This record gives sequence, C-alpha cells and structure tokens, in this order.
Amino acid sequence: MSDQTAPGRSTGALLRAAGRRFALLLVGIAGGTALVSLAIGLAAGAGVSRSISLGFYVVGSFLLIAGFFVGNRGPVRVKGDPGVGMFGLFRNRRLRWASGSEQVESLSLSFVFVALGLVLIILGVVTDTRYELL
Repeated sequence: MSDQTAPGRSTGALLRAAGRRFALLLVGIAGGTALVSLAIGLAAGAGVSRSISLGFYVVGSFLLIAGFFVGNRGPVRVKGDPGVGMFGLFRNRRLRWASGSEQVESLSLSFVFVALGLVLIILGVVTDTRYELL
C-alpha cells in the first residue's frame, strides 16, 4: 500500500482523509434520503419513523444492487465513444481490455456502494420503531 501513497503523506493521513470523505458522503446520502422519504411518507399519510426507515431500506438496497453490478463488470471496455442510443451501441463497436487501474477503480467503487448500502440498511433497522433492538 505504500507505493500508492502520495509523496509526503502517511498512510494514516490518507485513511483519515478517506474516512472524512466517506462520512461526508454518508451524511449527505442519509440526510437526503431522510428528507425525501419523509416528504413522500407524509404526503402518503405514513408515520415519520416508518417513512424514514423505508427510505433507508430502499436506497440502501439500491446501493447494494448497484455495488454488485459495478463490481461484476467484466474486463472488456468499449473503445472510444460508444455512440448515442441503442443503435449507437451496435454500430462501430470496438473493444479493448481494461487497464489494471480501471479494474481497481471498479472494485473500489463497488466497495463504496456496498458499504453505503449496508450502513443505510442498518440505519433503517435502527429507525424502524416496529421492532425493538434490545
């Protein structure tokens, strides 16, 4: 891991910076999910706790599924601009192998999606008042 650290920065500093970015991303997604699900739930006549917990469940599940598909992307990529629309995808389709950094980026993005999804589902369980945790 030391070969990927930036010059002059320790691994601990990089992990703290990554943790801050992840926490900021989590707070933004959780806050946005709570606000939107609360608005939809109140418009539908549902309770506050139920609306927010369902929002966390739905968005968390979506992120888990997105993480699965991003992580299972194959090593072949489209070369150049794939075109627009369905017909552009089948015309002039040249393929290339993904570089190692592209494959690492796919797995890293998959990990972020899965981690965010799991945390949101856990938040959904915590905010769901139908069941007692202890």
